[in-house]
Amino acid sequence: MSNPKASADPVETPSIDARLVRKLADILKDTGLSEIEVEHAGLKIRVARELTVAATATTYVQAPQAYAPQAAPMPAAAPVAETAVPAARAAGDLVKSPMVGTVYMSPQPGADAFIKVGDTVAAGQTLLIVEAMKTMNPIAAPKAGKVVEILVGDSQPVEFGEPLVVIE
Repeated sequence: MSNPKASADPVETPSIDARLVRKLADILKDTGLSEIEVEHAGLKIRVARELTVAATATTYVQAPQAYAPQAAPMPAAAPVAETAVPAARAAGDLVKSPMVGTVYMSPQPGADAFIKVGDTVAAGQTLLIVEAMKTMNPIAAPKAGKVVEILVGDSQPVEFGEPLVVIE
């Protein structure tokens, strides 16, 4: 009776190489994938790992931490900007960010900034760039005038509607 079972098992399920399963598990760990499936000669092996809530939370916490050092000064800077904005509005127009992103003051690292305080700008002239989702979006001057104040720094994250520049 043991012979029929022994002959039936290899036919129904081919032998599984434990080393292959371990290699696949290592690939999951190294790449951060949640599952991997391999099929060869009629043998299909699927290795999956369960993402725990703690692991998921860690993944989501890491992204904001990259901005935490820059984000911490922003709330402190926001009240200063709000107190400066009423005075600035009397002296000029605010150019606000049309999107959430990162501000760049020059066209490329090491290059001169697009504008400085005191510069005269023409309507449509690029004042700075806001990068959003790997796309560089030039922010143009809405009118001709003089740059009275620059309210953001280079490589600073900005929110939608955040004041960037004051033009008189």
